[in-house]
Amino acid sequence: MTVRVQMLKLAVAGGVLLIPALAPPGAAAHEGTVRAADLLARVRSCTPLSQGRYRSDVGAPADIPVCGTRGVVFWKADMDIDCDGRPGARCNEDTDPSFTPTTAYQQSDGRHLNAERLPFVVVPGVSGIWNYRDHGIRGGTVAAVIYGDQVRYAVVGDVGPTGIIGEASYATARALGINPDPRRGGTPSGVTYLLFKDSRARPIEDHEVAVAEGERLARAFLRRS
Repeated sequence: MTVRVQMLKLAVAGGVLLIPALAPPGAAAHEGTVRAADLLARVRSCTPLSQGRYRSDVGAPADIPVCGTRGVVFWKADMDIDCDGRPGARCNEDTDPSFTPTTAYQQSDGRHLNAERLPFVVVPGVSGIWNYRDHGIRGGTVAAVIYGDQVRYAVVGDVGPTGIIGEASYATARALGINPDPRRGGTPSGVTYLLFKDSRARPIEDHEVAVAEGERLARAFLRRS
C-alpha cells in the first residue's frame, strides 16, 4: 500500500523536528489537475486500431483491443510490472526472475531506463495485430495512466511481447498505489493506458517534463469536440 505523507513540525529542544504525517484515510493522491473521471468519459467507446486483440497474460483470452480517437490511442487492461533496465535494490535478477538490464529506449546519456525511478509504460512489440509506430507512438511518447480516481503521467519506455498488453514500470505502479513487486505485484484489471500521438518528453528520463506535457495534452484532449 502506498501512503502519501506530509511533514509536520514539532518543536524540540534545540530546533525543529520534522516527522511524516499520514494523509487522511481514503485521500487520493494527484499528479496535475486533470480528473480521471473526465478522461475516462472521453474513452468510454472503442474504435479499434488493432487488427486483432491482445491477451493480458499468457493463457488469458485475447480480448483487449487497442483503440483510437482523435489525438490518442488507448487500451484498458491489467498491469504487470516491468522491472527491466538499470538494476537497483528493487529491480534486479534476484527480485525479478525475468529481469533484463536493458530497455528498448535509453536516456539522453545512453544509459538504460531505471524502472524503479521512472514512470514508463510498455507497448507490445510490432506484429500483425498492431504496429504502434504507425500511430505516432515511439520512445518518450507521453501517456496518462488511469487507475481508480488517479491519473499518473508516464512515457513509453519499453517494448514487450507481441501478443500481450498491459505493463508498466515499477515506479508507475508504485505511484498508483499498485503493488510494484515484480513477482507478486500488479493488478488484474482496471487500468487505462492513454497515449498521446506524436508527443514526446525530452529528455525521456525527466519525469517533470512528462507531467507538464501530459497535463497540457490531457487538457487539450478534453477540450476537443
